[in-house]
Amino acid sequence: MEIRHLLYFTEVARKRSFSAAAEELFITQPTISKMVRNLEEELGVALFNRATKKVELTDAGKAIIKPAQDIVKAFQNLSAELDDVANLRTGNIRIGMPPMAGVGYFSKIAGEFSKKFPQISIQWLEFGSKRVEQGLLAGELDLGIVQLPLRDSHFEVFEFVCEPVVVIVGPGHRFHGETSVSLKSLSMDKFIMFREDFTLHDQIIDQCRELGFSPQIACQTSQWDFIVGMVAENLGIGFLPQKVWEMNAKNQVQMLMLEDSPLRWNLAVIWEKNRHLSFAARQWLRFAQKSLQGTIPSNQADEERNHG
Repeated sequence: MEIRHLLYFTEVARKRSFSAAAEELFITQPTISKMVRNLEEELGVALFNRATKKVELTDAGKAIIKPAQDIVKAFQNLSAELDDVANLRTGNIRIGMPPMAGVGYFSKIAGEFSKKFPQISIQWLEFGSKRVEQGLLAGELDLGIVQLPLRDSHFEVFEFVCEPVVVIVGPGHRFHGETSVSLKSLSMDKFIMFREDFTLHDQIIDQCRELGFSPQIACQTSQWDFIVGMVAENLGIGFLPQKVWEMNAKNQVQMLMLEDSPLRWNLAVIWEKNRHLSFAARQWLRFAQKSLQGTIPSNQADEERNHG
């Protein structure tokens, strides 16, 4: 039995598809099918039920999936530690983050880090916060930038941003010209929202429900600039972190503070507990922590943590 056989097995189980797993691992579908079949022959059991549209684990597959995942993760940690022993100042870092998380923060950090560590490459992957958490736990990402609170407790957390979420309205909106508005007074408006894999999506809906209404969602997107454009055309109202809005304001669209809402854009860098980070990932984390230190006042961070 080879480690790669277990890696292929766990990836097919996670993706529930041979073709999707092959694409993720940059190999062909026939290759991954053959490797999994070899593993099944060696173990003397079928690991997948291939009769259904989605590949499903058999009882035998369910019995060994967790030990197999542990072995694969242990091997990945060992490989990272061996790289450190060799003092290899090279590598690749996979960082997942929501599209708007980079606004005003990570462009400068990425440039300065590249100058100091030119042999380390960074792959920036745009996902909603929920998907970033999943990617870290699955080993697809090394580090993540997410909006708090987290759904899972298996992460170390470095908070660096906490600011209000504001509502933006178009030129034809009844509250255009005001400086603030209550969320409850927007109950009849159409909401232009971030997708469901964004933490802010759930926070807005939960807050509306606490105020006694369910929002009418006109559309969902992963792009803040699309939200601004739709609002500018009077197709609904949008919600953005204040900093994101201020850096990308449009004349015909107006920002209003929310009077009755505790909505906050609270960002953090996270990484999985008990997982060995590579030399490259550790260096980026130290660099980012030093660069971002002090962006959130300590008393405000404590208050947000207590409310979480």
